[in-house]
Amino acid sequence: KDQKRLIASTTKLMTFLILYENCNLNKKIKAKEEILKMYGTSIYLSLNEEMILRDMLYGLILRSGNDVSEVIANNIGNSYDEFISMMNSKAKELGMENTTFFNPHGLDEETENYSTSYDMGLLARYLSNIPFYLEVSSTKHYVTSTSLKAYDWYNRNKLLSQYKYAISGKNGYTPKAGKTLVSGAMKGNLSLSAVSLN
Repeated sequence: KDQKRLIASTTKLMTFLILYENCNLNKKIKAKEEILKMYGTSIYLSLNEEMILRDMLYGLILRSGNDVSEVIANNIGNSYDEFISMMNSKAKELGMENTTFFNPHGLDEETENYSTSYDMGLLARYLSNIPFYLEVSSTKHYVTSTSLKAYDWYNRNKLLSQYKYAISGKNGYTPKAGKTLVSGAMKGNLSLSAVSLN
């Protein structure tokens, strides 16, 4: 449980938390040049497109938008580096002693985010007490729009459709990290989180 491993897009759970706890979710922010270097899973924001933060969080969790992660990190706090510092500070606050974040998305070709299954379990437990996280994470289908285009998202977490007790989760994958999943389920009054890395 304490073996450090790459965590891929399960990183976005912390990105979600930092944004949620530090911002007005009705605020709009604009996608700038940071989206041009992004690859992998995306919601395909356009340059200078504005989106409210609430919708960005749905795009972050349902579609695992790497572009959204970059936009968030560049707009929350005073700088990108400060956002990453906020992620690491929150990890320490939650007791995630073997976790280090270097980016907000989990891509690991340039910088690498490491954690353990135990640490990600601590994060999952904390998130499970936030009703808005459970609302977003359990949403199977979400439709929204900006002034530029409409979005129609389906949740990439197949467990929500395959397991009737599933209530939350975030999956991830990179060739180096392998498949990762932080999931939550509830049966009666019993709520459990499960973490699998690689």
